[in-house]
Amino acid sequence: MSGITHLTILGSTGSIGISTLDVVARHPDRFRVLALTAHSKADNLFEQCLSFKPRYAVLLDEAAAAQLSQKIAAARLDTEVLCGIEALEFVSSLPEVDAVMAAIVGAAGLRPTLAAARAGKKILLANKETLVMAGRIFMDAVGLHGATLLPIDSEHNAIFQALPHSYSGDLAASGVSKILLTASGGPFRNTPLTELQQVTPEQACAHPNWVMGRKISVDSATMMNKGLEVIEAHWLFNAPADAIQVVVHPQSVIHSLVQYVDGSVLAQLGNPDMRTPIAYALAYPERIAAGVDALDLAKVATLNFTAPDFVRFPCLALAYQALRAGGTAPAVLNAANEVAVAAFLDKKLAFLAIPRLIEDVLAALPVAIVNTLDDVLAADEAARATAQEYISQ
Repeated sequence: MSGITHLTILGSTGSIGISTLDVVARHPDRFRVLALTAHSKADNLFEQCLSFKPRYAVLLDEAAAAQLSQKIAAARLDTEVLCGIEALEFVSSLPEVDAVMAAIVGAAGLRPTLAAARAGKKILLANKETLVMAGRIFMDAVGLHGATLLPIDSEHNAIFQALPHSYSGDLAASGVSKILLTASGGPFRNTPLTELQQVTPEQACAHPNWVMGRKISVDSATMMNKGLEVIEAHWLFNAPADAIQVVVHPQSVIHSLVQYVDGSVLAQLGNPDMRTPIAYALAYPERIAAGVDALDLAKVATLNFTAPDFVRFPCLALAYQALRAGGTAPAVLNAANEVAVAAFLDKKLAFLAIPRLIEDVLAALPVAIVNTLDDVLAADEAARATAQEYISQ
């Protein structure tokens, strides 16, 4: 074991951030938190600062940052409060930081995660949008600056574990024929299609297996979450769309599989708890205790698998479509989805209107080549504006 690993945790008040801090707290001899960041949850971030005493605390919201500054001063903590996207990039690229947990939800996580890559950090990637929106730019930065990329999504982490340690981005050279991404199917896997029109945000956020934030819970209910993961897998493992297959597995015990040309299929199994992939990535290539109960196969008893229903889950089909189109299409898909989900959570859009809106936005905006981050951000902005126009009509 080497010395202490110094961490920046982007999105520390979200579910991934909280789970990361839980694992970190179990190993005070191995990890030290240098920076914690959140969007606007000043009270939650303050409690984390009391426990972990980071050098920096960053909030995107100015009012929340001012509130946190007062609390930090009153508590006489030696923590500097910063504000804004530039501050996120700053704490992601500090020379003293060894690893960055990238767990900010949405497009807001793109710039600080890219900053970590350009600083050659070990990146624990839980932010989907970095790869979905700017996969080529991000992967180029990782390669150019010698960063280490470890996926945190349970599915991609499982694939990473099931691939050879020497895997260098060539499926054929490693004897891999296919990557199999498992999906729970979400809360509406068996709901009659006629009942989906009346789905409420509360129902969509009630995931049967995982405790997640509201946005990602809705994405799981539409299976857009799995569609985004297909795009992520393409970039993480240099896999074409045809080599990435989704399998609905309601128990969420097998987190994903890798199929080899000799007929072998390797799977990673475990209880549905994000602390397992987080601990694996934090200590890689070692393994450490994560506080997760061992899997009791006799208790699980049965594992079921079905093919995904693209009629029930059109968002999954749209994601494959965007991946094959390439260029700015995945960024447009992601932006339109974020706007649609937010409108659904605000009860301004019906559940079944989410994929219709995304499809309309994809059809309205031409696919452009991505050369720079500005290309991605321009596509993101155009897609959001178009989606908002359709909602307000």
